[in-house]
Amino acid sequence: MVSPAASPDTRLAFVYETFGAPPEVLRMRELPVAELGAGRLRVAMSLVPVNPSDLIPMTGAYAHRIRLPAIAGYEGVGRVIAAGAGGSSLIGRRVLPLHGEGTWQTLVECNARHAVPVPDDVPDVLAARGYINPLAALIMLRLWPVKGRTVLLSGAGSSCADYLGFWALRQGAERVIGLHRSENRIARLKALGIEPVPLTDQVRIDRAARQADVTFDAIGGPVASRILGMMGEGASFVGYGLLSGEPVVAPPDLRAAFKRFHLRDHLAHLPDRDWAASFDDLWPLLRTMTLPEVHIHRFTEWRRALAEVGKRGARKPILDFSEAG
Repeated sequence: MVSPAASPDTRLAFVYETFGAPPEVLRMRELPVAELGAGRLRVAMSLVPVNPSDLIPMTGAYAHRIRLPAIAGYEGVGRVIAAGAGGSSLIGRRVLPLHGEGTWQTLVECNARHAVPVPDDVPDVLAARGYINPLAALIMLRLWPVKGRTVLLSGAGSSCADYLGFWALRQGAERVIGLHRSENRIARLKALGIEPVPLTDQVRIDRAARQADVTFDAIGGPVASRILGMMGEGASFVGYGLLSGEPVVAPPDLRAAFKRFHLRDHLAHLPDRDWAASFDDLWPLLRTMTLPEVHIHRFTEWRRALAEVGKRGARKPILDFSEAG
């Protein structure tokens, strides 16, 4: 049994060594802390969110991308406590440690070039959610402009859909339609200016698919495949998630442009200067958002946090590592 506090020479990390249901394959392990090389940082994590995008890889949906054993988590905020040569200017700063090992651990090591400083006026609870969903939304809206167009969001129960819909309207989208599973989402969608359509209303979904100029799909599977098949010439379908666990199947008579977007693939080819500039644009946008309430769990309560993901009406679960020794 691993102690909830690591020794000075170790870190606690949530590791999965096989693919399967996250509560079954995820384990808390005590791992050694390596000596920092030049340009490397050690970040003591504070808050890390629990996203569907953190859990889906554990099931094996992206097995071809993942080398096991793997550490869970893609985002979070922490404070730099040590640096190798060339990284000392960031010691004591709050950062988002990106492109390193998984973030679900007490200490994360990352390249100093990929540690994004957090502005002083951005609280931890906002900064912790400042990477995966908002940056993906920002980049997709750059790649597929929506001014004057009708936008369809297939997974409007997700956080990424909130950003996509709200910012699309600010960029001049004519309409944004959001497909939702839970009635609890209706008030939130309307507050963001998104027209809610339940996933049970096939007639309205078909109509929305035919009207859409751009679809941002987080679901995959039969729902997404049907939407893709109904979209018209000149429209774009962008698949960025697989919440259903099933792929999108394009019909033989496809008329719309079918594109896939994966944030980590996109950022892998992005020059460092563009990487930093993306966050310069992102922080002001995040300040305009009123984000849903969160439920902060001590990291030892991780099973409860996992159980809240996707639960109707549940607040966004976040793991708190700040008291880990």
